Amino acid sequence: MNLDDTIVAIATPAGRGGIGVVRIAGPEARRIAGPMLRLKHELEAGRAVFGEFVEPSSEVKTPTLSQKDAARVGHPTAELRSAGTDEASVPTQSGRIDEVVVTFFAKPYSYTTDDVIEISAHGSPVVLRHIVEMCVAAGARVAEPGEFTMRAFLNGRIDLTQAEAVRDLIESQTLYQAKVAAQQLDGSLSRRLQPIKQKLVELIALLEAGIDFAEDDVSVVPDQKILEHIAAVRKPLGELSASFAYGKIVHEGLTLAIVGRPNVGKSSLFNRLVERERAIVTATPGTTRDLVTETVAIGGIPVRLVDTAGIRHALDEAESIGVRKSMEVLADADLVLVVLDASKEHGREDHELLAQVKNRPAIVVENKSDIRKERPEIPTSGKGGQKWGTRSILTSALTGEGLAELRAEILKRIGGDGSVQDAGFLTNVRHSGLINDSLAALGAAQTAVTNKVPHEMLLLDLYNALRPLDAITGATTTDDILNLIFSTFCIGK
Repeated sequence: MNLDDTIVAIATPAGRGGIGVVRIAGPEARRIAGPMLRLKHELEAGRAVFGEFVEPSSEVKTPTLSQKDAARVGHPTAELRSAGTDEASVPTQSGRIDEVVVTFFAKPYSYTTDDVIEISAHGSPVVLRHIVEMCVAAGARVAEPGEFTMRAFLNGRIDLTQAEAVRDLIESQTLYQAKVAAQQLDGSLSRRLQPIKQKLVELIALLEAGIDFAEDDVSVVPDQKILEHIAAVRKPLGELSASFAYGKIVHEGLTLAIVGRPNVGKSSLFNRLVERERAIVTATPGTTRDLVTETVAIGGIPVRLVDTAGIRHALDEAESIGVRKSMEVLADADLVLVVLDASKEHGREDHELLAQVKNRPAIVVENKSDIRKERPEIPTSGKGGQKWGTRSILTSALTGEGLAELRAEILKRIGGDGSVQDAGFLTNVRHSGLINDSLAALGAAQTAVTNKVPHEMLLLDLYNALRPLDAITGATTTDDILNLIFSTFCIGK
């Protein structure tokens, strides 16, 4: 990938909209954009200028993008031609095509640190694609996926954790996810890693000095001091690794299965949590035969709710299949909501269902509290004394009683309180794997010190612990890893 050429791409999603943006970045950005723009004022860094997008002259022939480039910008050539926009028939005389707003970002104060021009036109795919075509004819190249952000990283504008946070921010499904990604983009994870890396580098420098000046008066570091240094690095690194359990849920969400006997109000509770009539509800037991799913945000965490068929001895084949699917979802769910009927005594089937989830993260809900005569006693342990680990929550899907408490309990089980954490935490599988690699190397170093291994060999373990940390921020990242990361970005980012 040549970082010295000028690239162009549509930066807004494919399709029609009020506004569409074409981004041009590189040393030739102003020269390429100039002939196609008729502006009210001269371009000035950091300011938006109103103008017109025009055909530059009759001497410039409108180019044709290759099928590959046309597909990459999200507007296949065949589609546009079938709509009657064959490039050969486009007039070449000078004339206004659209009104635009042009923003110029001068190097090095732009996103990529290159000269960047963004042309905001009306969101017609034909117009946006034509701007790209004219830029390509003037010497630009259609950008690769994520190339603008890759340039920002390679030019030192952001580190690799911030680059990955750009993708997370774009893909956010909830406001909380967006806030967490914005924190990562602001460098929260890098700031948390920096002092850890610094301590590790100091230990490496101390041992290197002891080896280099062994014949001089520089004292060799005692083993206890080395172990203290390693422990000072391992502790915060272990805490960071542990944060991935919550960070993974923030990033990916979780699945919550609502299970129970027929007619205990599972579907009604499901509709209450979804806040619309998503599942069919009747007074007849066994109405739900198939799985009904919906994703909602609870405390900013995407939660995939699954309403299941009532678990009982099936009366027909269809219900039997539904019950089997319910058991499969129960086994695979991250969290289980066990719904009991608060208006009735808990029977054998209730006890059997609770026994099935005794080793799973589960919340016990007693529904129909609005018609209960007296609160039935909920079993608190299984046959072997296994504690359920939670009190039951009293709810009414009809009146909404207990729903706020239920949502709070779900959020508590997830591990968050809905507020953005100030300290950076892991949300990325790649980062988690690298942190664990570093911890494993530090464990090996600790063992080496205990076994009186020479410092030259101990340093190998310490360098093995440092490299994964560098790979998180991008200090020692290979081209293969970079290509894998940025290939998941959209073209215009």
